[in-house]
Amino acid sequence: MKNRRFQLGLWLFLVLAVIMELIISLILGLGVTYLLSYIFSVDIDLSIFTLILIFTSLTAGVVSLFLNRRVLSPIRTLSKAMNQVASGDFKVRLEPTSHIEDVKDIYEHFNTMTAALDQTEMLQSDFVSNVSHEFKTPINAIEGYAMLLQGTTVNADEQNDYVENILLNTKRLSDLIGNILLLSKLDNQLIPETRTMFRLDEQVRQSILLLENQWEAKEIEFDVELDEISYYGNESMLSQVWNNLLSNAVKFSPVGGLICIELKRADEQIICSISDEGPGISEDEQAHIFDKFYQSDSSHKQEGNGLGLALVKRIVDIADGQILVKNNQEKGCTFTVMLPDRQWALSDH
Repeated sequence: MKNRRFQLGLWLFLVLAVIMELIISLILGLGVTYLLSYIFSVDIDLSIFTLILIFTSLTAGVVSLFLNRRVLSPIRTLSKAMNQVASGDFKVRLEPTSHIEDVKDIYEHFNTMTAALDQTEMLQSDFVSNVSHEFKTPINAIEGYAMLLQGTTVNADEQNDYVENILLNTKRLSDLIGNILLLSKLDNQLIPETRTMFRLDEQVRQSILLLENQWEAKEIEFDVELDEISYYGNESMLSQVWNNLLSNAVKFSPVGGLICIELKRADEQIICSISDEGPGISEDEQAHIFDKFYQSDSSHKQEGNGLGLALVKRIVDIADGQILVKNNQEKGCTFTVMLPDRQWALSDH
C-alpha cells in the first residue's frame, strides 16, 4: 500500500513537472515573440510564434526525458527493490552504475543493508535450527528414561541410574535455557553496567573451588600462579568467563592431568591464561571455536551445548578485552584472556 502511494506520488510529481515545463515553454515563446517585435520592430506572425513554441516545447521535453532517466527512473528502481525487501527477499541487489553520486551512494547503502539483512536471516535460521536440536536431545533422553522407569521389571540399581540420567539431562536443559537467555541479553545490551572493584585473583580461586567435584573425580592437579590484582568491571559476568574456561579445561583433560593457571599484569593489560593437557584444537576448529553451538569434539557433545565459549567471547568483547586460543607444543591448548588494566579506577574509589 505504501509502495503504491509512493509510485502515485512519483507519477503526480512527473505530471506536474511536465505541466510546469509546458507553461514555462509558453511563457518563453511569448517572451521571445515580444522581444523580437518590440526591440527589432519585427512583425511576428502566428507561424513563427508556433515554431518558437514548438522549439521550446521540444527543449522542455528533452529536459523532462533527461530528468526522468537520470533521477526518476533510479528512484522507481529503488522503490521496486524496496518492495522486494518488504516481501522478505533480502538477496536483491542494485547496480550502482549511476553517474549521479547521490544515487550511486544510495544504491551502495541499499546493497549493504540487504546484505546485512540476508546474513542476519541466515544466522537466525541457523540459530533456531540449532536451538531446536539442542532442546530435542535432552527432552528425548528425559522422555526415554521416564518411560523405562514405568517398566515393572526395573530394579533399584537401574532405577537409580535412570533417575540420575534424567537429572543430568534436566540440568543440561536448564543450562541451555540459561545460556540462551544470557546470550540474548548480552546481544541486546540488556545487562546493566554494574561495575565494581573486586579481586580478580580471588574470583579465579572461587571458580576453581566451584568445580572441585569435577576435577577431583578425574584426579586433576593444578599449577596456579595468581598475582594479587584488583579489577574494575562487571563481577558476575566475568565469573562466567572463568567458570566456562575452567570447566572446558577439566572436561578435556585426561585423568591425572595438569591444569596451569596464570594471572598477571603486563603491558597495561591483565592477562589470564588457562592451559590443559587435552587433545588440543585444530587450526580449522580454532576459527569456529567461539561460534554459537559449535563443538569441536563430538565425543563430548553430551556434556555441553556449544554456548559456553560464545558467552565467554561476548563477555570479553563487552569488557574491551581479547581472548586467544593456541595449542601447546607438547599437548593440550591454552586460552588467554587479556583485559584492559583499569588502574585509574583505584584513584576514584
